[in-house]
Amino acid sequence: MQPTPSSDTPAAAPPESLWAGLRDAVRGTSADYTRIPLRRAVFLLAVPMVLELVLESTFAVVDIFFVSKLGPSAVATVGLTESYLFLLYSIAMGLAMGITALVARRVGEGASEEASVTAAQALWIAVLASVPFAVAGVVWARELLALMGADAWTLEHGVGYMRWMLGGNVVILLLFVINAIFRGAGDAAIAMRVLWVANGLNILLDPLLIFGWGPVPAFGVEGAAIATTAGRGVGVLLQLWILFHGGKHIRVGAAQLAWRAGVAWQIVRTSLGGVGQMIVAMTSWIFLMRILASIGSEAVAGATIAIRVMMFTMMPAWGMSNAAATLVGQNLGAQQAGRAEAAVWQIGRYNMGYLICIAVLFFLLPRELVGFFSGDAQVVAIGAEWLRILSYSLFVYGWWMVSVQAFNGAGDTATPTWINVVFFWLIQIPLAWLLALHLQLGHRGVFWAVFVSETSVGLFTLWLFSRGRWKTVQV
Repeated sequence: MQPTPSSDTPAAAPPESLWAGLRDAVRGTSADYTRIPLRRAVFLLAVPMVLELVLESTFAVVDIFFVSKLGPSAVATVGLTESYLFLLYSIAMGLAMGITALVARRVGEGASEEASVTAAQALWIAVLASVPFAVAGVVWARELLALMGADAWTLEHGVGYMRWMLGGNVVILLLFVINAIFRGAGDAAIAMRVLWVANGLNILLDPLLIFGWGPVPAFGVEGAAIATTAGRGVGVLLQLWILFHGGKHIRVGAAQLAWRAGVAWQIVRTSLGGVGQMIVAMTSWIFLMRILASIGSEAVAGATIAIRVMMFTMMPAWGMSNAAATLVGQNLGAQQAGRAEAAVWQIGRYNMGYLICIAVLFFLLPRELVGFFSGDAQVVAIGAEWLRILSYSLFVYGWWMVSVQAFNGAGDTATPTWINVVFFWLIQIPLAWLLALHLQLGHRGVFWAVFVSETSVGLFTLWLFSRGRWKTVQV
């Protein structure tokens, strides 16, 4: 299935030292990713994107580590709140897909003014999208937790956590959207440094606000939400300063902040597919969490810890996949479809190799990985079982990540949406219900339903990508 090298791919440049390449990747360069050797383009984009997401996943692991000291119900509070945040993330990530595709395409075409106008309108859309979530989180936090089957402890102590996380959601949306602007423009190193600052501050504040220290009172699980909102807020301020003062590939001026309905609608239209595919996936997760909540708090806690471990270990693969989206968008803009496809196959091989190593880790040491975050034997057993089942599907999952991002980078966000509808709503949810509740397999039934659906969707998406219709999408 792998294509032969395209005639529009430049000849390889003289080799440089690994250290020099790492230095350029972390500092950021003004390189034209449609012209430099493909392997170097992948390296310069993938390294900062991988490091960016590694720190993001490090925060997720550190956060759940501290929260787990408060008990399984505290971990369940995080898991149940994240079920609603996943809806927010679906909008944030869907917008990010569309924005990355549009900015990358404009940069590839050499239309820097249009790229900056697109970036400015994306800021307005993020702020407007945050309002409904903020209102719902502040006013109906307790009711939303009860709807998800929260236990008595969570309804008493977890309401503040949800109010902070949903009430301050604008920082989440802006963080996603502005970093999508930077990634689409090729300024991946800026996005990386912003998340280093935001999550580094978050990690420092977590134990201080959860457990208290000196004059600082202990806020319990609510302290984790305060730390998250504060860290991300600082990150957004840093993003805005860089965006208006200029990165290496994009800069927004005051004149471009005027509302432009046509450009805003183009962003929304292009992002709808991305939002749709994420909503389908995230709502599927909400249903799974609701099934697990009916089984018990230990099942929710075990699944939540397993997901955090998975996020931590798989973020490098997502970072490499994000590089594929930028390269596809910019190279299609530069009329180099062969180079865009070659980038996807190359990154797919890297992803596959990395995730095979992670699969071995999940298979051999699942109890040790989950046991680091919880001393509850039942929680550890449930989380470990999911990691081992996940290990069987990671080989396919790595290719699914890259092929989906290729569609999104091309601006074809609708195709992955319909794929998700079939495999997550029509297969994963009914199968999880059947196995877990009707056939009484409990949490094990949920985990095997996830394995079946995600392995199937990975194989199908890769086959669809190989057909090549994504190369003809216009945005």
